[in-house]
Amino acid sequence: MRQSELPELSLLEAELERERYRKRYGNVLKSTTFSLVVVAAVAVLIAVLLLPVLQISGTSMTDSLQDEDIVVALNSSGYETGDIIAFYYNNNILVKRVIAVAGDWVDIDGDGNVYVNDELLDEPYVTEKALGDCNITLPYQVPDGRCFVMGDHRATSIDSRNTAVGCVSNEMVIGKILVRVWPVSGFGLVN
Repeated sequence: MRQSELPELSLLEAELERERYRKRYGNVLKSTTFSLVVVAAVAVLIAVLLLPVLQISGTSMTDSLQDEDIVVALNSSGYETGDIIAFYYNNNILVKRVIAVAGDWVDIDGDGNVYVNDELLDEPYVTEKALGDCNITLPYQVPDGRCFVMGDHRATSIDSRNTAVGCVSNEMVIGKILVRVWPVSGFGLVN
């Protein structure tokens, strides 16, 4: 074998460096991809299980929430009268306000005034009171493990006043609406 057939030492070192770089690049690419997949999976789990993001569809909650608003809910069973909750109903997600909880008595007069346990509710979020589509017998006692909900736009909202929806069971509740994130001009806590 002649000496001229052997590669020069500098060429061998350059090839060795290229191989090392390729291996480092592959390791960095694998670890970056793995990290991105883990972060995406955690974000999806948080969004689905802890902080669901929902888009409002319809006008039953105006003026509190508008059609196409995007809101974040807290997945929790801890809600009380006055809270806005999201819940499952016939493969849809509805958003309504909690009016009464298990054991409370609800009564609504012809003018749309709502009474819970014989006390008139202070409802500054309602701009137009109405009896609405009500086919339940009033006064009505909320069954155990359920809550009585109504939309803020009382004339058009189909809610617990109608047997089609009825009272919402605790298992159906997705969570309490906390924050409006879209549109940006409406960003903030939801009351």
